[in-house]
Amino acid sequence: MTPAALCLSLVVLALALVAAALAYRRARLWRVGRAAKVDWARGLLALPKRYLVDVHHVVGRDPYAACMHALAAGGLLGGSALALLGLVPPLGASRLFWALIALAFGIAFAGGYMVGRRRLPSKPARLSGGRFQRLPFFLAAYSGGAFLVALDAALGGTLWPLGGLGLGLAAAGGLLLVMQIDKGPMRHAFAGAAHLVAHPRPGRFDGERATALMPLDLDAPRLGSATPSDFAFNRLIGFDACIQCGRCETACPAFAAGQPLNPKRLIQDLAAAIQPNATNAGYAGSPYPQAREVAGVGGPDLPLIGAGAMIHPDTLWSCTTCRACVEECPMMIEHVDAIVELRRFQTLELGALPVKAAPPLAELRYADEPGGRPLAARTDFAAGLTLPLISAKGHAEVLLWLGEGAYELRYGRTLRALIALLQKAGVDFAVLGPEERDCGDLARRLGDEATFQRLAAENIETLSRYSFGRILTADPHALHALRNEYVPFGGAFEVVHHTAFLDELVAAGRLPVGALDAARVTYHDPCYLGRYNGEIDAPRRLLDRLGLQRLEMERSGKRSMCCGGGGGAPVSDIEGERRVPDLRMGQAAATGASIVAVACPQCSAMLEGVTGERPQVADIAELVLMAVEAAGTAPAPRPQVPA
Repeated sequence: MTPAALCLSLVVLALALVAAALAYRRARLWRVGRAAKVDWARGLLALPKRYLVDVHHVVGRDPYAACMHALAAGGLLGGSALALLGLVPPLGASRLFWALIALAFGIAFAGGYMVGRRRLPSKPARLSGGRFQRLPFFLAAYSGGAFLVALDAALGGTLWPLGGLGLGLAAAGGLLLVMQIDKGPMRHAFAGAAHLVAHPRPGRFDGERATALMPLDLDAPRLGSATPSDFAFNRLIGFDACIQCGRCETACPAFAAGQPLNPKRLIQDLAAAIQPNATNAGYAGSPYPQAREVAGVGGPDLPLIGAGAMIHPDTLWSCTTCRACVEECPMMIEHVDAIVELRRFQTLELGALPVKAAPPLAELRYADEPGGRPLAARTDFAAGLTLPLISAKGHAEVLLWLGEGAYELRYGRTLRALIALLQKAGVDFAVLGPEERDCGDLARRLGDEATFQRLAAENIETLSRYSFGRILTADPHALHALRNEYVPFGGAFEVVHHTAFLDELVAAGRLPVGALDAARVTYHDPCYLGRYNGEIDAPRRLLDRLGLQRLEMERSGKRSMCCGGGGGAPVSDIEGERRVPDLRMGQAAATGASIVAVACPQCSAMLEGVTGERPQVADIAELVLMAVEAAGTAPAPRPQVPA
């Protein structure tokens, strides 16, 4: 071993100790958070798979970034670990061993070059600057210097002048890198690993959708989160795990529409506020569009929301809860969970709702319906149709959940088409009629967990009185609530979306369909159907069965763009530079399709509200009914729905 090689091993050891001390200092800040149940043993054992498979599955959507990260992180960790092992005499004396170290650091240098190439001379808008712009130079100095030392050792010391120069570069670059652990880009390295181990939704790594909001203990001394210390400690770790890659920013519909929300900036504000005497001045990424003025100060026990705090309330209420940010985050951070936790405090403790959002919540509390309309009027759309009540039948194979949109004329057309199809297929179905309350989705997304839990309990009690096989609904928000969010409260129901159900009927031959003249159609994935519940194939299969020419938008499937109708955004009505549905309709029009097929009442309302020349908006049930009528014959009734 050359003297420079021995010194490099000692430098790496010293850097590891400094890194551990800085990481410990940062980790102590997480202790201000609330206790949370974490299976540490399982998380630690699963860390390699979560990092190398789950995280890189998302990172891999950007091939350049995936290659860059694999080279830089893999080479840096591998080379540093091997250099430490160089202190073991048999290994340190091996020239072949030092050649392996040189290879590892050479790989890291190549990764560092890719980091620099992506950022210099100019970086993409979604990437943060500041300390991140200096990172390529620190990586180059450390990995390049260590490479020279290792190469010199592998060649028996013949390049000793370069070995000495490399040692100086490695020491300086390594120290500068390590100093980024507390408040700089390298914080992500250890916080990210801790986040993957202690993730608040470990089911995500096992293939679960894990998209239901977690219930709030209504007997807790504080409802929701007002300060960083109100969050569970593993949520705080998640905020620190952010690498500021900006993928969430690019995916966010509110950001695209110029509303005052940038999910990356939000997570950075939450991470900054963990520290005493916190300030957001160190952030160097894209700001909130049309940013409202705030003091930009905080601390572990100081308010997060307000003009005198870190985050303006308008930022909080701009979110559509579409989970596009969560879907794109390579570190699997739960942005929406954090937003709803903050909303819960604003709503339940302060009553600080947007002005237009307060009346619907008040109606939900006292009338069980956000418009204050009589529950018995929910079936008025069906005038002239036979709509059996389950209270009269006693049993039905299918219980049709009408949903909030049943009061609206547009969605009424969808329901009338769906009911006509059920009748043509001979499906044994019924509705709750005046016993159907709102599912509570709007209340829960706006932070009114108390009203949601009451509605859930009353709906579960009503549903439990009747005998039925499955619940059918054309509303993805109701589907998600009934299928997933009622489960913790004792409501375990089999719930199916109308597109999947109609696909079954057509596949079974119970709804013969004719071709619809090869019309060009593009399908808009509802967030609560595709991203929240993973149903992206059935609607497309159904459209294909109709003989339509199906075209995909630039953003589709689980990466679809929101219509702007979720999360209470239409009633919160936070002003932006553009409207989210206008943006989405522009993406639809760009395909050249004449029809936008939808599968959600909120999507229908938002997209049909777009003015000017645009494609026609049609629910898939309406298209199926047209195809059945085009077939010219009605199928014979069958007694049961396909299993």
